[in-house]
Amino acid sequence: MSGERTGSARSGRGAEDADGVLAGVGPRLRRIRKEREVTLAALSEATGISVSTLSRLESGLRRPSLELLLPIARAHQVALDELVGVPPVGDPVVRAKPVERGGRVFWPLTRQPGGLQAFKILEPQRNQEPDQRTHEGYEWLYVLSGRLRLVLGEHDVVLSAGEAAEFDTRVPHWFGSTGEGPVEFLSLFGPQGERMHVRARPTRK
Repeated sequence: MSGERTGSARSGRGAEDADGVLAGVGPRLRRIRKEREVTLAALSEATGISVSTLSRLESGLRRPSLELLLPIARAHQVALDELVGVPPVGDPVVRAKPVERGGRVFWPLTRQPGGLQAFKILEPQRNQEPDQRTHEGYEWLYVLSGRLRLVLGEHDVVLSAGEAAEFDTRVPHWFGSTGEGPVEFLSLFGPQGERMHVRARPTRK
């Protein structure tokens, strides 16, 4: 029984933490827009999101989603984690300590096991032969800097800074360096979730 109560308490704290992060998104969106002296109408035109939806996001009446935050981040030319308010790497509260795996450096951005998992990843410059794999789930990628190569089924595309992709991980896939330089990106992986628009272009041959 005590184990069940402990698990429930942890789950409750995780929900409270998530609610706290989401509650801070609206004011942060308004502050960033005001700092750039951008009107809601101008931001609506740049993102394709209605003025009413943007207003509800800023006031906290609309729950923020990745599909809404990505075009706003592109319009303001800021990293997605700046909108969400992810504490800086090394912050003792989050304890987002980097972990190196297979040459990549990962910073975990979520603390609760299971459900949606988010990582900030630094991929070094290197030449690799794509090794496509499959597994259950759904994945989103958002490039912060550099260029990321994504091989998905028969598609071979390159994502630049500010571009994103989503895919069912049951489709054979691989992503990594283009060989032109390092790339920093966000990876969100989960069993399901809201879909967002894909912005990518074919690799030039």
